[in-house]
Amino acid sequence: MKSIWMEDGHMPNFPPLRGDHQTDVLVIGGGMAGLLCAYQLRLAGVNCVVAEAKTLAGGITKDTTAKLTVQHGLIYRQLIDRFGGETARMYLEANLRALEEFKWLCQGIDCDFTPQDSYIYTTARREKLEKELSALEDLGYPAQLAEGLPLPFPTLGAVKVPNQAQFHPLKFMSAIAEELLVYESTPVRRLEKGMAITDRGQIRAKAIIVATHFPFLNTHGSYFLKLYQQRSYVLSLKGVTVPQGMYLDEAENGLSFRGWGDHLLLGGGGHRTGKPGGGWQELETVSRIHYPQAVITHRWATQDCMSLDGIPYIGRYSARTPELYVATGFNKWGMTSAMAAAQILRELITTGDSPYARVFSPSRHMLHPQLMTNALEAVGNLLSFSTKRCPHMGCALKWNAQEHSWDCPCHGSRFDQDGRLIDNPATSDRKK
Repeated sequence: MKSIWMEDGHMPNFPPLRGDHQTDVLVIGGGMAGLLCAYQLRLAGVNCVVAEAKTLAGGITKDTTAKLTVQHGLIYRQLIDRFGGETARMYLEANLRALEEFKWLCQGIDCDFTPQDSYIYTTARREKLEKELSALEDLGYPAQLAEGLPLPFPTLGAVKVPNQAQFHPLKFMSAIAEELLVYESTPVRRLEKGMAITDRGQIRAKAIIVATHFPFLNTHGSYFLKLYQQRSYVLSLKGVTVPQGMYLDEAENGLSFRGWGDHLLLGGGGHRTGKPGGGWQELETVSRIHYPQAVITHRWATQDCMSLDGIPYIGRYSARTPELYVATGFNKWGMTSAMAAAQILRELITTGDSPYARVFSPSRHMLHPQLMTNALEAVGNLLSFSTKRCPHMGCALKWNAQEHSWDCPCHGSRFDQDGRLIDNPATSDRKK
């Protein structure tokens, strides 16, 4: 169950921390967000070190579909209706800036960077496309209604955003990692004021960034209430006609399509972690119906942190932790959001402010229907009978028959059959 990126994406190896270390900024987590944070800080002349619990890109990043786009579903009409045009404009600007930074960096990196148009299509709600087009027009961003899509079933059209891109995430990360100071196999066990405690030493830093996908500190920020995790699945198909462009259904659990060479990456089957869902079986059914001649070459799954309002949490970990920062809640758009996070956090650390800090602030208003859903899910789970419990906050684990793992429906931690940790926020294996 390895992603297609792992076939030829070879990451450099780094030693673990042995002894104590002092730096300006410590970044905890060696995924795309963590490396980009360190890289942006390095470009700004800041001494920085990355501490990764296992290996670089060994978590969620290796399982991305690697789209670089400002088109995050039909989000701009939602943002305007909920927060107003200024917030929507700032969200768009932050992601445009991130996309342009990727384009600039990839000029000097052999990472199969390929310009592509992006499409959000619908099979049922054309009026939603029209509203999104109106929103983008209000924001002054070029988009158009596209019809006659090269998909294997009829649609009612799509919102087309031109000049987006796709790339090979591990090739990109391998290149930027070579320029960074990294400690692998160095899990941070706890944080104290200005200091991270690891198994083999301490790292002192003036500022610390938590880029561990799901934040692992429960004492600040209430991320266990503000986030939940969702799984989604990908099949790589060969022997089919590969369409130009990147396509995603506007429906919550719809299908996505994008090419990679002569492979078609078919995504979907999503569900909340720890809950039942379509998974690979759903995608296999789609493949049999629409691509009966296809050969499945790869299959993998990924996991996304979902915020309350569709906007990531980027900034100070909480109002009471001025030198502790976080980047999380990327809502299935981890590549562009990771760069936006790196740029915002660079500005906050080097100048004390960012023009986009207010929009992405982790301390922004929390009242949202999803907050109650998250809380009820946790309470109900804690009260259910089960001998297998998550060490993160004690929730009952559920068996995932498709992936042969024990998954937590509260916060998304996952464990293999023997109890070994797969995905956080848990930081230790499950007790048998």
